Amino acid sequence: MTENPFMLFAGSSHKDLAGKVAQRLQMQLGQISIETFPDGEIGVQILENVRGKDVFVLQSPVRHPNRYLMELLIIADALKRASARSIVAVIPYYAYSRQDRKEKGRVPITAKLVADLLEKAGVSRVLTMDLHTEQIQGFFNIPVDHLYARPLFVQALREAGLKNLVVVSPDVGSNKMARKFAEDLGVDLAIVDKRRVSAHVVEASSLIGDVRGKNVLLVDDICSTGATLKIAARVCRYHGAESVCAVISHALLMEGGLEGSGIDKMYVSDSVPFSGGPHTQVVSVAGLFGQAIERVVSTESISSLFKS
Repeated sequence: MTENPFMLFAGSSHKDLAGKVAQRLQMQLGQISIETFPDGEIGVQILENVRGKDVFVLQSPVRHPNRYLMELLIIADALKRASARSIVAVIPYYAYSRQDRKEKGRVPITAKLVADLLEKAGVSRVLTMDLHTEQIQGFFNIPVDHLYARPLFVQALREAGLKNLVVVSPDVGSNKMARKFAEDLGVDLAIVDKRRVSAHVVEASSLIGDVRGKNVLLVDDICSTGATLKIAARVCRYHGAESVCAVISHALLMEGGLEGSGIDKMYVSDSVPFSGGPHTQVVSVAGLFGQAIERVVSTESISSLFKS
């Protein structure tokens, strides 16, 4: 461990992915003690000598974002005070990314707040994947390396041999991501016109494009309750879709997943802990993050790993 010029630590949110990344890098995870006091406060101790080292910390603040985000900040502070040369926060899923602008009065821009907190804690670089909006990179005054899971999903879809496809964006906000998928797969694009009524309620009014007799591929970056995808699948079925599959970068699935949604199969990444299930294929991003970490350490270009 001490022979490596860099070290990799894991927060408690997604140790499985951290272990896979460490295996890809042919190294052991750094030793760290994380405990919770009776009143809920988090205690952290770094059990390795990190002085003068480039340190990477993998944490995906999901399902308990407040706890895991605070834990990441405390780990970064501990590493800073232990004289780490640099601290790279590896955040496969960037929490609070949906609150990235003021759509109405007297609301926060929480994605910017998280960026400020990470910098204040001592993080010198961020490595993340499939941000909800790319403008979030501009919230930071430190380098942000933005990875994309799309090439991995496209490879999995091609291996599945899906034919007569049409990519469907479940709402206008996912249009850019869906268009990239359509271009990579060489198929047509359709869009579901969706309106979000509240944090839990969405409505769909129409479909722009033709899905009749085709196999639909829904594309979304974050799936929390599944309401958006369920409505989009229903709209596509109503307009004559032969089958419906879905690609999800960050499958949070907080309220029972997509049972009864009319979606035949899901392709999800392991950016967040996901136990899998019937008709679900997990596409690992461990190799992608492993390569990105290697390139950060060797000061090579990361952009060649993906297409934006």
